[in-house]
Amino acid sequence: MHRRTFLKTGLATGVVGLSAAAGLLKPTEVLAAEWPKNAFGATKVEDAIKALFGSGAPQASAAVKIKAAPQAENAATVPITVSSDLPNIEAISVFVEKNDRPLVCSATTGTVHGYLHVRMKMRQTSDVHVVVKSGGKLYSAMQNIKVTVGGCGG
Repeated sequence: MHRRTFLKTGLATGVVGLSAAAGLLKPTEVLAAEWPKNAFGATKVEDAIKALFGSGAPQASAAVKIKAAPQAENAATVPITVSSDLPNIEAISVFVEKNDRPLVCSATTGTVHGYLHVRMKMRQTSDVHVVVKSGGKLYSAMQNIKVTVGGCGG
């Protein structure tokens, strides 16, 4: 029985190894297929929004709500909750204006409820921008969060 298990495991490992060597298995390409590299690499909020959503500036909306403490106790893990009752929400993104790379996260939601809760790292006191894509249009909200001790090396 042990010999059969050894042979099955060895054969399966060999097949996977040969497939990977032949280029048939490329998991890194599959996992990174929709990675918005330009948006995460942008150094300004406006550039990150443009790279992520294309053209079109977001309009301020009371339908986008940010729930976050006005002062961060620990800038390395600042909790933020975004909610919206807009219909057909496609994506929710969070930007921190004074971070070296302002795009913190972007979640594609499809057409489900607009809710996102994340913990983000902030370099210093900054405006936090949230952009919600709903029905092909961009809506935004902003909140200033004060930081007493830097989370990105400050």
